[in-house]
Amino acid sequence: MDEAHLSDDELLDAEGPAIEIRGLTNAFGDHVVHQDLDLTVRRGEILGVVGGSGAGKSVLLNTVIGLRQPQAGSVKVFGQDLQTASRRRWSAIERRWGVLFQSGALFSNLTVRENIAAPMFEHTKLSRKEIYELAELKVALVGLRPGAASLKPAELSGGMRKRAGLARALALDPELLFLDEPTAGLDPIGAAAFDELIKDLSQTLDLTVFLITHDLDTLYEITDQVAVLADKHVVATAPVQKLERSDHPWIREYFLGPRGRAAAAAQSKAEAEA
Repeated sequence: MDEAHLSDDELLDAEGPAIEIRGLTNAFGDHVVHQDLDLTVRRGEILGVVGGSGAGKSVLLNTVIGLRQPQAGSVKVFGQDLQTASRRRWSAIERRWGVLFQSGALFSNLTVRENIAAPMFEHTKLSRKEIYELAELKVALVGLRPGAASLKPAELSGGMRKRAGLARALALDPELLFLDEPTAGLDPIGAAAFDELIKDLSQTLDLTVFLITHDLDTLYEITDQVAVLADKHVVATAPVQKLERSDHPWIREYFLGPRGRAAAAAQSKAEAEA
């Protein structure tokens, strides 16, 4: 059927994987970052992506959200190949994902309310009154106090900026949420609270989450699967507990080193006390 006669919902695959990457190659000149990389993200799961410095975690994220064109391979989101999708299909996809970059990427000259409202002004036909009412709801959803809506990013603490950025990522009620180092720069208490927020939101809103992180506590606390980037591709995708038994040198060093053992012990203690 001609896509002009399809609704936005009908343009996208409603049942397949949220993300499907096959044979992906990314390179900068002669430097190959990814080669023949495969990765599948199932709907409803929280997938953590880890890897050493230079493994290409951010490059992978930028490729998946269309900020970078790969040298080879395909990236499908909701069943649509991003390199061949029409403008209308692209727009339908973008309305179904939200992105929280590491810095928050808030517009410094706008209030929190205006930052959250921006995607709704771009992608919906709601009135200004309706948009700002929804923005206030998003402020509450991420645990910010009501007065925070009228503040500008410079007036917020690091943790509040993260939550404001998350509120904007959720502005269009996405099905898929991308998070780039969401707990970076937060103290342990703030990081734990943010992890709990992501976990609660993913369950309440039935989100699929693609999460880049170095935070072992986050991996143990909220992920369903962890994809490990090494040797230019994904060397393993499994729950943390299974990765602990891996023979791959980098995986063993990462998960069974001092910090990995501490995170595992903390998770075991929390489960025992639950």
